Amino acid sequence: MREQRALHADVPILGFAAYSGTGKTTTLKKLLPHLTDVGLRVGMIKLSHHKVEIDKPGKDSYELRKAGACQMVLAAHKCWALMVEKAEPSEPVLQEMVDALHQTQLDLILVEGFRHEAFPKIELHRPVMGRPVLYADDTSIIAVATDDTLPVETSLPILDLNDIPALTSFVINYVARHS
Repeated sequence: MREQRALHADVPILGFAAYSGTGKTTTLKKLLPHLTDVGLRVGMIKLSHHKVEIDKPGKDSYELRKAGACQMVLAAHKCWALMVEKAEPSEPVLQEMVDALHQTQLDLILVEGFRHEAFPKIELHRPVMGRPVLYADDTSIIAVATDDTLPVETSLPILDLNDIPALTSFVINYVARHS
C-alpha cells in the first residue's frame, strides 16, 4: 500500500480489485443493471493501463484539443465527456477522478482498479488463475468474491462470484450502512 491521504467522497465508494483477467468488468456489467433496477444512481471510475483516446483525429473536438485546449468538453443531447490533457504523463489519482464526478446526482461510486489505493474494496479472486490473494496484504478489502475455495483463510465475508443477486445485496447493504 502506498502512503496516502484518506479518500473522500460525499457518497459511498466501493472498489472491485483483482488481477487482470479475473473478470472485474464482466462482473460489473452484470451487477450494474441490478443496482440501477433498485433505484441506485451509480457513478463508475475505471482505471485503464492502456492508451485511451475517446476522440478521433479529424473530429473538431480532437483538433481543438490537439491545438492546445488543456480541457475539452464534448457535449451532445444524451451525454457529454470531459477530456483533460496532462502536461506530463503520470499515474491517475483516484481522488481527482472522484472529485470530477457530480456526486450530488449519485448514490454510489464504483471503482474498477486502483487496487493499490486504500479505500473499501471487494476482491475478486479466481484460485484457478494461481495468483495470490490481495486481502492478505490489504486491510481495505471488505469482502472476497470467489468461484472456488480460497487458498488463505479469512474472516472477511466470502461471496459467490457467480451469484450476482448476492453481490447486489451485499452492495445495497454497504450503501445503506454508509449513506
